[in-house]
Amino acid sequence: MFTENIPNMRLMNELPVIRGRGAGFNPANRFERLTVEREAWSLAGDPAPSTEFLVDNTGSIVSRNSSPDVGFEVSVNPYRGCEHGCVYCYARPTHEYLGMSAGLDFESRILVKPDAAALLRAEFSSPRWKPQPLAFSGVTDPYQPIERRLGIMRACLEVASEFRNPVTVVTKSILVTRDIDLLAPLARRGAASVAVSLTTLDPALHRLMEPRAPTPARRLEAIRRLSSAGIPVGVFVAPLVPAINDHEIPAILEASAECGATAAIAVPIRLPFAVKDLFVDWLDRHFPDRKAKVLSRIRAMRGGRLNDPQPVSRMKGRGTLAEQMTDLFRIARRRAGLAGTMPALSSDAFHRPDAAGQLELGL
Repeated sequence: MFTENIPNMRLMNELPVIRGRGAGFNPANRFERLTVEREAWSLAGDPAPSTEFLVDNTGSIVSRNSSPDVGFEVSVNPYRGCEHGCVYCYARPTHEYLGMSAGLDFESRILVKPDAAALLRAEFSSPRWKPQPLAFSGVTDPYQPIERRLGIMRACLEVASEFRNPVTVVTKSILVTRDIDLLAPLARRGAASVAVSLTTLDPALHRLMEPRAPTPARRLEAIRRLSSAGIPVGVFVAPLVPAINDHEIPAILEASAECGATAAIAVPIRLPFAVKDLFVDWLDRHFPDRKAKVLSRIRAMRGGRLNDPQPVSRMKGRGTLAEQMTDLFRIARRRAGLAGTMPALSSDAFHRPDAAGQLELGL
């Protein structure tokens, strides 16, 4: 285990805000019978939680998905939890399976998988592996800040490159451009694509929503560099939050297209389990003047609730407001010249290197 110190809190809208963190507290774990609650964070002499990195000695690395509204069947998550601290992250409740909280724990207690590449090699080497697009990653960002030091994602890409297995990447980070040397050759075989998540172009809003993620300008630069390298790249505009960032749709798509993006996808905000409480608390701290408006519009898109867990509708929303948001996105996407889907990836080049081939690669 090792830690990374985060600066102390600051005060905003008369409620304490933990600087560098998206969540304001640790909600109770829905699987635990007992919980310890902290009354409040003091405004002085009370350090913010440090980031801890814990080793995850998992025995398997490929996750399989059967949901009809998720665009992949298999995925790899090099990390559990995410340093970026995006308050809206639908993946936060996954930390509850580890006995932790979806709040501050999710962004400050990160599990890393040092054996990920070796496990992936074993998976590809097995005759049971069916060559198919592999998503990085289905839950948390594979290029969060610690990846710069650990290189777990890069090691996985090296394995995918060796076997020529197709990969698709979703990330907020410009660190993905570090691995252009691995992604570009796969892309030339029709076996790689990247979607860059871009929620806002406003640096001030970005700092509130995604406090430790790269800036919007850096993400646009990532799109530009990936596109220039011949890698198909799209923009993932998610989440769309009514009365917070939905008005930015045309500008985000136009800017992304100018940088070389060829496709655009959007998803309205999802607030499963404890994420609802975290998001409401975030509105109290940062947008108390429009809290009621935001929550009312979310309920209008989610059948009167703050979350709709049903497959398909959870990714699109429903009702008049959701339709209006979808129409705006489609019109803006068409004007920007962007497609509505990423290009299909090919598994035709997949091969299993034999012992001689591996020796040759090592010379």
